[in-house]
Amino acid sequence: MALPNEKSGRIRDEDVAYVRDHSPIDDVVGDYVQLKGAGGGQKKGLCPFHDEKSPSFHVTPSKGYFHCFGCQVGGDVIAFLMKLEHLTFMETVERLADRIGYQLRYDGSGAPSTGINRSRLVAANTEAQAFYKFQLGLPLAQLGRDFLTQRGFDKASAELFGVGYAPDEWDALYKHLKTKSFTDQEISLAGLSKEGTRGPIDRFRNRLIWPIRDISGDVVGFGARKMASDEVDQGPKYLNTSETPIYKKSQILYGLDMSKKEIAKKRQVVIVEGYTDVMAAHLAGITTAVATCGTAFGDDHIRIIRRLLMDDDAFRGEVIFTFDGDAAGQKAALRAFSDDQKFVAQTFVAVEPSGKDPCELRQASGDAAVRDLIARRVPLFEFAIKSEIAKYDINSAEGRVSALNEVAPLISKIRDASLRPEYARLVAGWLGMEVDLVTSAIKRTASRSVPQDMAPAHQQSEVNLRDPMLMLEREVLKIKLQVPELATAWSDLEKNSFTYWAYHQLRTQIDALPELDIATLLERTESEDVRSLITELTVEPIRTDREISESYITSVFARLREVALSRAIAEVKSTLQRLNPVENEAQYQETFAALVAMEAERRVQKEAGIGDSLTF
Repeated sequence: MALPNEKSGRIRDEDVAYVRDHSPIDDVVGDYVQLKGAGGGQKKGLCPFHDEKSPSFHVTPSKGYFHCFGCQVGGDVIAFLMKLEHLTFMETVERLADRIGYQLRYDGSGAPSTGINRSRLVAANTEAQAFYKFQLGLPLAQLGRDFLTQRGFDKASAELFGVGYAPDEWDALYKHLKTKSFTDQEISLAGLSKEGTRGPIDRFRNRLIWPIRDISGDVVGFGARKMASDEVDQGPKYLNTSETPIYKKSQILYGLDMSKKEIAKKRQVVIVEGYTDVMAAHLAGITTAVATCGTAFGDDHIRIIRRLLMDDDAFRGEVIFTFDGDAAGQKAALRAFSDDQKFVAQTFVAVEPSGKDPCELRQASGDAAVRDLIARRVPLFEFAIKSEIAKYDINSAEGRVSALNEVAPLISKIRDASLRPEYARLVAGWLGMEVDLVTSAIKRTASRSVPQDMAPAHQQSEVNLRDPMLMLEREVLKIKLQVPELATAWSDLEKNSFTYWAYHQLRTQIDALPELDIATLLERTESEDVRSLITELTVEPIRTDREISESYITSVFARLREVALSRAIAEVKSTLQRLNPVENEAQYQETFAALVAMEAERRVQKEAGIGDSLTF
């Protein structure tokens, strides 16, 4: 398989078809579900997507499809793996191709040319992990074992997380991997060696080692904690694998491979700060804990989590950050506050007043203390607001006014407008001020802080244009205006696709043109607000970190169609409830048939919509 940074486009359709046809669905499903014969060429088992006591999950190998009659989830082998492992369409096809040993081809001029195979780099890391794990049991690794024991981790805990030890030798791992037929180039590209004065040497020496896995469970890198004193080893306390073709630290969350199913099931993710914190949290029963790998929590991590928390119609659930109760922790919480607007899930903060991290807390007070820490979480808004208020002497009038001026912008930024009045009342109580005074300050702040990259200012108060669904509508319009030749699905969009008045009006004006031309569109637009919107959308970047590809555009259009169809389906269902099937039989049957067709089309669009991860 080609390396991620060597892909120049979409996987060829014939390769996707080959991988699908040569990946027996019962074999793939059988890796996750125990299947038994159900007669008629079918197999059945307990559904992996919802809890059930009797099997309602059926697989038809001859057709290549699965369906659960309990939760109504179904599809082909690609859809199964995508949903279960929370992968994108491309990641799923690549994983299935690896499974059957098939070399994928990518459309585009920059096709892979190095001959380096991703699976070889993963294999090198996997072999390194086994080597490190074995080394941890040897006498020379006693310092590493003591480190784990002192922090409350026994042998079973170390094995559960695959913890290992890098011996205090220059090239022990390098020599081991050479005996396993790995080349110097593969070992180096995998991030396991570096060039020394006399040749390749190991990147990690005399360090406790944690394997870092991607969401699918492949070992793609390592985190290492030094065992020697600063006088002996002047390197950093923690050292991670450097960026490699398969390891991008901004896109990896430690522990996600273990916690992804629990995150999706519980609609909760707990963000901690280190490897031992993840271990402590999981062992204490907080099985949704993950950590970043030597980098700050960022946009790529948010996108990954949002994908795990997504249900059929929206993003929901809880994102819980753990921070120290000191000034640094408060600063981190305020940074997280700005990230909150990128979540639709509720965000919380779990703060241990003593300053202990989850590992230290578990060591000092046991598993129950870690669970209590998470249970005592408070809304991120509340924590951020109280942190700001604490900076002022609210016993004085000047202090109260200064605190109000500081927190009013925070409240005005709360994405859920229905929460703002409640926080206005809370802040009034905390400051000892009238609610009306606090509300007025919030409104003044909101009127001064309208984002300049969004729609007209006087319309901003009508709707939150940073709502993910409205941002999706905006993305489709940008694609139509900037790359109309790729917006082939434009004519298929439902009439109710655009819910914001300006977006809907712009769509109507575009459709009125025989051929899209920006100059003509501006000329025929009477509304200054919409004219301004057109120029904004024409220059605003399309929200993708990758090349603007057909697969990305297909997924964006499909997601919008799915949302629009969901709204239309709700209206049709409401109509059916009002119809008497006996007195209005013909109309009822016609409406019901339309509903069935719309449901089928929504399923099609949903599958297409998750073919590429959206960036908002």
